[in-house]
Amino acid sequence: MNQKKTFEVTVNRVAFIYDDIMTRHVLSKDHVFVPARLRYTYELLEFLGAFEFKNLTIHQPRNALINELLSFHTQEYVDAVRFLSGNDQSIDGAKYNFSFDGDNPIYEGMFESALMTTGASIVAAEELIQGRADIAVNFSGGLHHAMPSKASGFCIFDDPVIAINSLISNNLRVAYIDVDCHHGDGVQLAFYNTDKVITISLHESGEFLFPGTGFTNEIGEGSGTGYSVNIPLHSYTDDNTYLWAFDQIVSPIIKSYKPDVLVTQLGIDTHFGDPITHLRLTVQGYTEVVRKLSELSPGRWLALGGGGYNISAVIRGWARAFSVMLGSEWPNEINNPIADKYGIHFFDDPVQDSLPENIREEIKRYAERSVMKIQELVFPIHGL
Repeated sequence: MNQKKTFEVTVNRVAFIYDDIMTRHVLSKDHVFVPARLRYTYELLEFLGAFEFKNLTIHQPRNALINELLSFHTQEYVDAVRFLSGNDQSIDGAKYNFSFDGDNPIYEGMFESALMTTGASIVAAEELIQGRADIAVNFSGGLHHAMPSKASGFCIFDDPVIAINSLISNNLRVAYIDVDCHHGDGVQLAFYNTDKVITISLHESGEFLFPGTGFTNEIGEGSGTGYSVNIPLHSYTDDNTYLWAFDQIVSPIIKSYKPDVLVTQLGIDTHFGDPITHLRLTVQGYTEVVRKLSELSPGRWLALGGGGYNISAVIRGWARAFSVMLGSEWPNEINNPIADKYGIHFFDDPVQDSLPENIREEIKRYAERSVMKIQELVFPIHGL
């Protein structure tokens, strides 16, 4: 029996892009990136009754077209991915940042899986463009590190960039907000010289974490000056400091920019239990970030997934995020077969032990310095 919803508000029309095939590929035996996390999230949402909502429609993804990929990636790179995926030994994978045992392993069928993930984000964008949905969700997407001619950070094709390109080609003004623990470097690169898209990334500072970019002085160039915004945070930043920085920077800039569409990358590798990052957000804090994003939406919201390598945090965080989009709220206790299958019985995390006072003060001062620098460099450009 499905777990009961506490309440339902059918305001936003929500499109959910999903096919089980997007969850079945394996990068490598011990790789930290597990696409099956999407299937686990889907199963939890199904047991919660999410797919019974009258304002929800489920859509099949499609493969991205080559010309859609070429809106950001080079033909040479696209061809290389296809040949490597087919085990063509004549292609030097290292030239495109692939290897057999690194962050970006070569695996059979990677071209097809990357096409599907990217196409799912395009389908989500199309639902918004055509006015059939107010919110469109592709949790398999958000692969924000891929570069024009190389793979990076587990990402082959940069689906956020390609989906945004489809939006701006329809004369829509886009705000991209990235809450992944890692800087959204590929998306920033794509729109660094234009004011048609504003990119905002909150992340663990590049001083401490891959990809080593995303500092406050990276504000764009040419007509894009002031339209790249980076909020680097100290390792071990918690809910309170993260949300404070969000309120100081993201909210006023989005209200000034007045986008037609909000695109968000909702990575949850900011979680305190993530094995490869160092921020200290809880699922409760992450959910509050998503609520704030919901409030900033201008009426069209493209929500993408992203990082997240603690499977319990991913399942709980994305299910909670989706409840915000549906206008619902799940009970804290999880009473269904998923609880035992994945060992998760509550959405909320336990209260975290406080860090020593001197460390907490340094974390807060680091955030304050980031905020002050952005206010100095970027706010005047937006009349703030």
